[in-house]
Amino acid sequence: MGKYLVFGLGRSGISAAEMLLENGQEVVLYDGKNIDTVSFRTEHQKLAEVPVYCCELPEGELPNLTAAVLSPGVPLDSPDVMKLKNANVPLSGELEIAYVFGKGNIGAITGTNGKTTTTSLLGKMLDDFYNDARTVGNIGIPYTREVSTSTVDTYFAIEVSSFQLETIDTFHPKASAILNITEDHLNRHHTMENYIAAKESIVRNQTKKDTVVLNYDDPVLKEFGKTLETKVVYFSSSEELKQGLFLRGDDIIERKGDEETVIINTGDLQILGTHNFENVMAAVAMGEALGVSLDSIRGTLRRFTAVEHRIEYVCSKRGVAFYNDSKGTNPDAAIKAVLAMGRPTVLIGGGFDKGSTYDEWVLTFPGRVKKLVLIGETAQTIAKCCDKHGFTNYEMATTLEGAVLMSYSAARTGDAVLLSPACASWDMFADYEERGREFKKLAKDLPE
Repeated sequence: MGKYLVFGLGRSGISAAEMLLENGQEVVLYDGKNIDTVSFRTEHQKLAEVPVYCCELPEGELPNLTAAVLSPGVPLDSPDVMKLKNANVPLSGELEIAYVFGKGNIGAITGTNGKTTTTSLLGKMLDDFYNDARTVGNIGIPYTREVSTSTVDTYFAIEVSSFQLETIDTFHPKASAILNITEDHLNRHHTMENYIAAKESIVRNQTKKDTVVLNYDDPVLKEFGKTLETKVVYFSSSEELKQGLFLRGDDIIERKGDEETVIINTGDLQILGTHNFENVMAAVAMGEALGVSLDSIRGTLRRFTAVEHRIEYVCSKRGVAFYNDSKGTNPDAAIKAVLAMGRPTVLIGGGFDKGSTYDEWVLTFPGRVKKLVLIGETAQTIAKCCDKHGFTNYEMATTLEGAVLMSYSAARTGDAVLLSPACASWDMFADYEERGREFKKLAKDLPE
């Protein structure tokens, strides 16, 4: 039996602690913020007898720890983590600890953008084909929550963030994918080199028997694939590949050896945009690597609809269509949403500052975005970027409600109102999901 300090009492930390207890381990809980321990124990009955510490690490516990399990939101350079390192406490994370105690076949997906859609699609492919398939990870359901009931016949589709990958050691997916790498989370990783290294570590323990799916159009990933012994499957939306998946007109094609197969016509899909066709190609390659038949994959593709908060159609009011892309939390994701609209768009942007730059996003506005409504702490920064590039039709709102009303007033029949903030939500909301739900409610409540 080991003794684990679970650091961070959010959703993943609580799930990790409960999983460790279910597997006969001793657990100590810690959070850097002050919490009401009485309410916490009442709310989480499984943890009612577990020691809970707040604000200051229990240094007396450190010498006997098997590991500290860090929640994804805990930076590795924080003072508390440095204390753990100085005490020679091994560091782990929810992803790693779930893998250690779990069973099953793993498809793991990372990348700056498209993770949720691709993971959802892969999860649906697995669920349509296998008796026991589960979609977990950064998508919302902690991996640790599903570990205790997993078997060798369980198939996992796991959305994996760069934060989670920072604390892996033995994590070994049978199939992995890195969808793309663009600037994001530099407030956490500090440099692009660190961010890229975290993403690429998903293949660390893969062997020649395993598969990694990479975006050929991403120069970093194209070169990364050349360095690997793992089987590499590329996908591309911009050129025909000698091997791999690519777009030819409206068809998604796969080449294996000398054989060429039409996977599906994009007109048969229910999700919009070239970026989603890339997500489909990645999911197809992952599904095949995990043993799903092509006939089953095609059936899943035809039925699959957009995930919540990712270019999600909400409603129409007097001919104005509202789309919720609250998961567009960085400029690259928001660019894809703007390009997918295909109609004049009133765009709502802005939010928590992750240290991103907005030039490429703003440069997509001419001819597409008729007005920009800005909210959140990045509003002024984005406005200055707009001024620099000659886009002056923007307005500030202090609340999301105000932004929706301004957007509705500016939109005309045939236009779209798109929430795609290019920023995280934490300055105004608990997460992008809360922001998206609020946007949908506000849109639906608008008068005709």
